[in-house]
This record gives sequence, C-alpha cells and structure tokens, in this order.
Amino acid sequence: MTDKTMPALRFRGFYDAWEQRKLGDLGSVEMNKRIFKEETSEIGDVPFYKIGTFGSMPNAFISRKLFQEYKDKYSYPEKGDLLISASGSIGKIVEYKGADEYFQDSNIVWLKHDNRLINSFLKQFYNIVKWQGLEGSTIKRLYNKTILETQINIPHRNEQIKIGSFFKQLDNLITQNEHKVDLLKQLKQAYLQKIFSQELRVAGFKDDWEERKLGELASVLTGFPFKNEDFVANGKYLVITNGNIQNDSSVVDVLLGNRIDDISDEIKERYYLNKNDILVTMDGTVGRTAKVVDDNLILAQRVGRLVSNTNPEFVYQWLNHGSFFNEMTKVSHGGTIKHISLNEISNYRSTVPSNNIEQQKIGAFFKQLDITIDLHQQKLDLLKKQKQAYLQKMFI
Repeated sequence: MTDKTMPALRFRGFYDAWEQRKLGDLGSVEMNKRIFKEETSEIGDVPFYKIGTFGSMPNAFISRKLFQEYKDKYSYPEKGDLLISASGSIGKIVEYKGADEYFQDSNIVWLKHDNRLINSFLKQFYNIVKWQGLEGSTIKRLYNKTILETQINIPHRNEQIKIGSFFKQLDNLITQNEHKVDLLKQLKQAYLQKIFSQELRVAGFKDDWEERKLGELASVLTGFPFKNEDFVANGKYLVITNGNIQNDSSVVDVLLGNRIDDISDEIKERYYLNKNDILVTMDGTVGRTAKVVDDNLILAQRVGRLVSNTNPEFVYQWLNHGSFFNEMTKVSHGGTIKHISLNEISNYRSTVPSNNIEQQKIGAFFKQLDITIDLHQQKLDLLKKQKQAYLQKMFI
C-alpha cells in the first residue's frame, strides 16, 4: 500500500493525492559498459564522452563500427532518457537527444522506467532529490541500489505532463538569459581588448597614449588587521576581505563576511571605504578587482585599496582588460597561497590616454555596459530563485 500526499501548489483541475513510491518500483537502472583506451584509438566521427563531460564537449571520437558494436551488445539509452552522472559531480543530468554518441561506462546511468513516469517531470525531481547513502571519500559514488531505493512522489501522468512542460519553459527562459549574460560579458571583453590595445578609439581623439604606473593614477593602500574578537553578529560595519571580491561581479559582494560595531575615529577615517574606491585581492587568486558602491564598509588588511586621483571608473576598467591580472599572477610569491604587495600593485605599468576627457569617456562607456550586464544577471538570478521556489511548492 502506498502513502497518499499532495503538494502545496497545483495546476487547476488536479485534486488526486500523489503516490509515494520507490524509483525501483517504477523501473531499473541501466548503464553503458567501459570502453577501453586502446579501442578509442579507432578514430572516427562518433563523439565519445567520459564522466563529467557528457552534454558538453566530447573527449574524443570513435569509429562508427566500434560504436555500433557496443550499441548492439550493451544497454543503450533511448531518445528522451535522462542520463545521470553517478560519480564525482553527482546528479548532473543530460537528456539524451538521440544522436549517435558514446557515454563511458557505469559512471553514466539512466532509469529505464515504464509509462507511469514522464521524463520531463522526472528531470525536475532529479534536480531537487537529496541522494542518500553516497559512498566514497574524495570522489563520491551514487550506486544503483541508492537510486532504486530513493522515494519519489508522483501524480497522475497528465499532471506530470503539465508540471514537466511548465518547468521546461522556465528552464528554456533561464537558458536564454544565461546565454544573453554570457554574450554581454564576451562583448565587454572584446571591447576591453580592442580599446585598450587602441585598435578602437573614442571618436575625435587622436593623441598618443602614454605609459603610466598605477601608483601615478591612484593612491594604493590596504586595510586594518582586525581580530576575531572584534567581530559582532549585527555590527554596523561590514569588514571587507579578499572573499568579497568575486570574478563574476564588478562590485564588492556585501552579502557575506564579519561585522563590527564600535570603531575609533582614527580607524574609521583611515579604513572606511568610499564609493568609487577600487579593491584588489592580494592573497590567493591575486589581482581580482571590484568597485565599492555600498556604505558602511570597513577594509581589512591584505586587501588593496585604490583611490583614484581623477577617473576611478577608467582606472577600474583599465585594470580589467587582462594584463593587470596576468602581471599580478606573474609577480605573486608564496607556496600554496600566493601573495602580492602594495609595491607590486603600485608598480604595474600600462598605457593610458594622455587626454583626461578620453579617459572619462572610456570609463563611462564600460560603466554603462557593466550596468546592463548587472541588470541581466539580476534577472537571471531572480528566475533561478523563482524556479527553486516553484520546485519546493510543486513537488513533495
């Protein structure tokens, strides 16, 4: 006898309780067999994927003859089957589209089920399931028995179709927005390369660019060595460290970190961050940058702070066309964790427009591009949050 349950949010017209079953009651786990290295030397035109790469770029290509031999001899997915990574990146899902391609060994599995399950519904369940009993220390392994013992709540087929179709449309919208954000980021990188190599120039400016040190364009400072006992749960000021500077954002991340409350006037005067300050990571992945746009931030030690003499937006974009990060990586020192000094940051050299107005125009152009990217990123983040909220309410 099965348990009867219902989700918090449903499509109109569906009232029956969902049934709780085990995946093993609805189907069996199928898998490919290992293909040996010497056999992959038969180069051909059939894509060959290993665990972690299926659904993206193939590792190699095998002959059509070898592919057909394995396809005839061993289990092979049908169009629409959901392939699951069962090792390493547990739970990565790819829908098999029916193309001729080979997926390596038992690390890639799929549930061969009867018509009580709709794959578009099952895919969303795979997105939220918390697999129990994973084995392995460094590399986790999802065994067949774990998949088969996993509980799933299922509605009638027609409701599964509705739910699957809804999330497919939402996934398509998310993918489209991810593509748009990626294209905008690629566009920015292309403009950075062309403008800072002077292949493109701002209309009306022809003066030669000149080589300058970063220390000539901005004061280069660092923060205060706060101690753990200085931090309080709901302090007024957020302490900014290297961890608040992320590659995928042009601004300082203020959603994480420790806070402080009582600080002396001297500390506040020297280490309080102002809008338009530029921060540079000095430990770990050195040379990352971000702009300060929020209030009530205090800088910690070992984070570089650049206070521009004239055009902060230009300085920020100047540091993001690639050579600054590469140079800081090259001059960094240390063992596992790399470090750079304020002096090494100050001594960074590259060419800049000699005309201050050209600097302003370049900075303004890239600032507007960053705003556009951030707006699209926010839309994408919102769509992902909405999907998670719907998953929580439409599944049990």
